[in-house]
Amino acid sequence: MPELPEVEALAGFLAGRLVGRTVERVLPVAVSVLKTYDPPLTALEGREVSGVRRYGKFLDLATGDGPHLVLHLARAGWLRWQESLPEAPPRPGKGPLALRVRLTGGGGFDVTEAGTQKRLAAYCVRDVAEVPGVARLGPDPLAPDFTLDAFAGLLRDERRQLKGVLRDQSVVAGIGNAYSDEILHAARMSPFKLAASLTEDETAALYGALRTVLHEAVERARGHAADELKAEKKSGLRVHGRTGQPCPVCGDTVREVSFSDSSLQYCPTCQTGGKPLADRRLSRLLK
Repeated sequence: MPELPEVEALAGFLAGRLVGRTVERVLPVAVSVLKTYDPPLTALEGREVSGVRRYGKFLDLATGDGPHLVLHLARAGWLRWQESLPEAPPRPGKGPLALRVRLTGGGGFDVTEAGTQKRLAAYCVRDVAEVPGVARLGPDPLAPDFTLDAFAGLLRDERRQLKGVLRDQSVVAGIGNAYSDEILHAARMSPFKLAASLTEDETAALYGALRTVLHEAVERARGHAADELKAEKKSGLRVHGRTGQPCPVCGDTVREVSFSDSSLQYCPTCQTGGKPLADRRLSRLLK
């Protein structure tokens, strides 16, 4: 899933190619992709793109005083830029193509989604706040006013585990499964530790890890073309997606806890005092 660093890089990549150019056509291909109907997608056509911005994991393409095209790439979505798009309109089918945006004079991008779950979403709205997912977003962790005190206030009454809190978009915007694993590893904390139980020093350590991990990931991603960002993300991860490999900090084996539709990775030595966490799915299989 594209998370804050990748979406930030995508916003920068698209801004350099879209701002000042005119939208010729917006073609929805997958029936499931479009989540709004008023204004219609045709309201974007003939308008000049005035800016590209990120809200959490959402991409916002603004057209001056016209509507916004807001995209959420979900778990399996991606964006593919092309300097020259086929002249013939795409046909709906079983392929990954969900939406095509063509610019006047040629070029544009395809939005694709692999798999069968079809969670990718496109919204055509007059105001970004009309998108429900944007309206409920918590503070952006890269914003100047996201201070240690502000972060501590968010955690103070949280009775949930840290992993779930970090992934909750209404608490902090833009962090998903991968970077929550990376942040907790950098902070040397168990993903199952309760947020409200953190001491002042632990809160400061988690805040520092969060800011460092995200800033470093953004810098690694910055300037990369859209088709390079997936590989760039994977290359920078220390524990997420690396089950069975040695921890780059201590050399212990990276472990995994599996859930119904996701999993988390962690290092026992760095994060849980050397004790492996119970893998609920594996435990059920062994009974």
